Amino acid sequence: MRHGKKFNHLGRTAAHRKAMLANMACSLIEHKRINTTVAKAKALKQFVEPLITKAKAENNQTTEKGTHNRRIVFSNLRNKYAITELFGNVAEKVGDRPGGYTRIIKLGNRLGDNADMAMIELVDFNEVYNAGKPAKKTTRRSRRGGGKKVEAAAPVAETKTADDSEE
Repeated sequence: MRHGKKFNHLGRTAAHRKAMLANMACSLIEHKRINTTVAKAKALKQFVEPLITKAKAENNQTTEKGTHNRRIVFSNLRNKYAITELFGNVAEKVGDRPGGYTRIIKLGNRLGDNADMAMIELVDFNEVYNAGKPAKKTTRRSRRGGGKKVEAAAPVAETKTADDSEE
């Protein structure tokens, strides 16, 4: 029985799964989006989001914390270039996001074996999807209804129409 076993084993040994997720995470960080199966995308999301959180600037205020977080992430990814990209460009873009750094978009089924395919991407690096969204207001609204009063609408001046000009 598999009681209490929360993550997907993906039909692989522990070493194979760990290496595969590390390689997929490095590819995701490098290319900002990759195509894979839905099950692997969900497993990758659980694997990479804590690593991105460790890379954020607010978690690396001092040199000791920054070095510690880099070493923890390096022990998972084992790729110097991915670490540099993650702690540089990626951490800078996701600095104000409180979580949810990746997005999974289902693509349909693969031709060869009919597997469910998905695209996993870093949310802040998709300019097409984020272009239509205006910047969010950061002001807070009161729940008590003590906001601005709406002024009464001014009466609209009457305009002459073609029927009025005949008289």
